[in-house]
Amino acid sequence: TAPGPRSYTTLRDEAVKLFNSLQQLELERDPVPLMQGVLQTCLDLPPLVDEIYCQLVKQTTEPPAPGGQGDLHYWQLLTCMSCTFLPSPPVLRFLRFHLDRTENRFPASEMAKYACFIREALGKTKGRECVPSLEEILVLMQRQEMICTVHCPGAPACSVAISSHTTAEEVAQELVSRLGLSQSPNLFALYEQSRRREQPVGSATLLADVLTRFE
Repeated sequence: TAPGPRSYTTLRDEAVKLFNSLQQLELERDPVPLMQGVLQTCLDLPPLVDEIYCQLVKQTTEPPAPGGQGDLHYWQLLTCMSCTFLPSPPVLRFLRFHLDRTENRFPASEMAKYACFIREALGKTKGRECVPSLEEILVLMQRQEMICTVHCPGAPACSVAISSHTTAEEVAQELVSRLGLSQSPNLFALYEQSRRREQPVGSATLLADVLTRFE
């Protein structure tokens, strides 16, 4: 289930809790729930975003076992962070330097591939309404895209590959093109439907946020 409402103490205490979570992440067999918990705390307490970025850069600098499971867990969380939050300009410069350094030191490694993915994501991330869903975290850990199923009136359901940055307008335009409706004078939009309501999805809304709400 998606994270529910949380109660927090002081920023200092929460920063210590996040640091302990990062220490645990290295040994976690199933890191996805822990990653989502860290992301949720950062969404609820924005001042901690820079702190987590700095901690993750520290953990992925001179690791005991470069490319080992624990090291890659940190890179995977850094990947999820980059698709959810932008750090402050000074931290962003520090992070970009770290990504360049990693690619230069470990070319063609898994760490370098994550570094490249993160750099591209940072150029697209504008901030999220929701943290990544469990499914999104899983695909981000593999540097892949999600498959979103859209039901179209009078046509079969369409599967669309989306990233953490894909908007509803981009998906609607792709479906219009697929269905041969580019010359139609009608306007098209996506709707999200639950058992309680049906409502249009704003054109600038990230589909990944909609999927998290479904989760």
